[in-house]
Amino acid sequence: MWENLEIGLEKVSQEQLKEKPAQDSLGFGLHFTDHMFLMKWDRQSGWHDAKISPYHKFKLDPAAMVFHYGQAIFEGLKAYKGKDGQIYLFRPEDNIERMNASALRMCMPRLPVAKVLKALKALVYLDRDWIPTAEGATLYIRPTMIAVEPALGVRAAGQYYFYIIMCPVGAYYPEGFSPTKIYVTDKYVRAVIGGVGDVKTGGNYAASIMAAEEAHQAGYTQVLWLDACKRKFVEEVGTSNIFFMINDELVTPSLDGSILPGITRDSVIQLARKWGVKVLERPIAIDEVVAASIDGSLTEAFSTGTAAVISPVGELCYQDTKYVINRGRTGEFSQRIFNELQAIQSGQQEDPFKWITRVG
Repeated sequence: MWENLEIGLEKVSQEQLKEKPAQDSLGFGLHFTDHMFLMKWDRQSGWHDAKISPYHKFKLDPAAMVFHYGQAIFEGLKAYKGKDGQIYLFRPEDNIERMNASALRMCMPRLPVAKVLKALKALVYLDRDWIPTAEGATLYIRPTMIAVEPALGVRAAGQYYFYIIMCPVGAYYPEGFSPTKIYVTDKYVRAVIGGVGDVKTGGNYAASIMAAEEAHQAGYTQVLWLDACKRKFVEEVGTSNIFFMINDELVTPSLDGSILPGITRDSVIQLARKWGVKVLERPIAIDEVVAASIDGSLTEAFSTGTAAVISPVGELCYQDTKYVINRGRTGEFSQRIFNELQAIQSGQQEDPFKWITRVG
C-alpha cells in the first residue's frame, strides 16, 4: 500500500499568504508557515489521503482517543538555508526512523520513510521563503502522529493522523548560546526503565511540566532529571541530553531505556570521537558530578537537542546548593562542537558523516 501512496498538493492563494514575522523577534513555536502535510491511516486502507495543503485546524471528535489515552508521538528537526541559498535538512531519515521506533512502542502504525521524506522535502521547498536567514535562526519542523478514532476503552486506536507543521524560530533558550542554569530535581521523576522514557511521546513532556515550573520559579532554565528508582544517577535535561567534560573525558549517561536517544547527542559523540576525544557512555551519579565540580575536574557541561543544538551549562543547583561550572562561562569544547555542528548543518563545512540532505 505504501508504494502507491501519492502526495496531493493544494497551495495557499496569493491573497491568503501570511505575513512573515520579523527575524529579530521570532521566539520559538509562535509563528507557523503557510502550508502543512497531512496523511491518514486506518486498518482498512493503511496510509492514504497524503496531501500538502494550507495550514488549517483539525475537527476532531471529543472521543478521539488521543485525548483520553495519550497515543501521541512527535519529532523535531530543522531546515537551514546556507550562504549559497541551498536548503539543508540535518539527518531527516534518522528522525523518521526514530519516530517509527516510537510508533512501535506506542502501538501506532509505522511510517513509510521514503514517502515521508519526499513529502517533507516538498513541504520545505514550498515554504522555503519562511526559512530565516538571520544568524542562529532556522525553520523548525514538527512531524506528529495522533490517534483520532472516536472511542472510549483502553486499546490501540484504529485511526491516526500523521502531519507535519513548520515554524521559523530563533534561539530556544532566552540566554541564546550563553550558559544556562539548571535545577537538579530529586523530588519528581520523568521515566523508568521499561516505560516510555526512550520514546518521544507527549506524556513524557506532560509529566515534566511541574518540575519545570518549579525550576523556573527558582530562576532556573531547565530541569536535570535523576533516575526514578534511586534518585541517584543523572539521566537527561527536560528537553535535551546532557554531557560532562571530566578529566578531559566526555561523559554522558548511557541509553538504558529511560533516556531519549537524541540525534544531536549521537552527532556530538561521533564528532568528538573523530577528534580523538575519549567519550564514555556510562551511568554517572549526581554525587560524582558534584564532587568533580568541587575539585575542578568538571571543566564543562552542556546539553544537546534539536531545538537548542548545544546549550552550555554554567550552573547546577542540587539540594539547595549551587555549583558553578567553568566560572559560568561557555567552555572551549562546547563552543567548538557548536560551531562545527552549525557549519555542517548550514552546508559551510565538509560533511564526513553524510548527515546533510539537500532540498530542491
